[in-house]
Amino acid sequence: MRNLIAYPLLGLAVIFQSAIISQVKLISGYADLPLMILAVWALQDRVKSAWHWAAVTCVMVGFVSSMPWPVVAAGYLGVVYFAQILQRRVWQAPLLAVFSVIFLGTLFIHLLSFAVLRVSGTPFAFDDVIGLITLPSLLLNMLFSIPIYALVRDLARWVYPFEEYE
Repeated sequence: MRNLIAYPLLGLAVIFQSAIISQVKLISGYADLPLMILAVWALQDRVKSAWHWAAVTCVMVGFVSSMPWPVVAAGYLGVVYFAQILQRRVWQAPLLAVFSVIFLGTLFIHLLSFAVLRVSGTPFAFDDVIGLITLPSLLLNMLFSIPIYALVRDLARWVYPFEEYE
């Protein structure tokens, strides 16, 4: 029953991402709202449904994105995997863990996308991709991750009340 909150929340996040967030650009980079929500959700200590949320996000983003579905799936599942590893180890500094997961997740998804586009014949220069797309996207993801962290942490506390785990 708790997993049902994922469908409307992630659906709205993907719609908001494709309609509004993608228009807020810094040079040529833009924030990745589903990535931030997944990273913060997977880092919550009481959450047990991070993989379900990752699968739902992969399907929704794969549907609206022009990127091949395996790239989207590998990127978002990799972010959740890394968040799960960090969640077990860095429990004293949750905001540091959020920044680390979002930083490495953004780099991973962008490098994976660059590699697939390069193999498919798109003529991008690596320096231009890093300087014009990846670094501005990293900056926007880091800036937006603070309010996303607060919202998703409160949502996790609402969905998984503390009284049930004592």
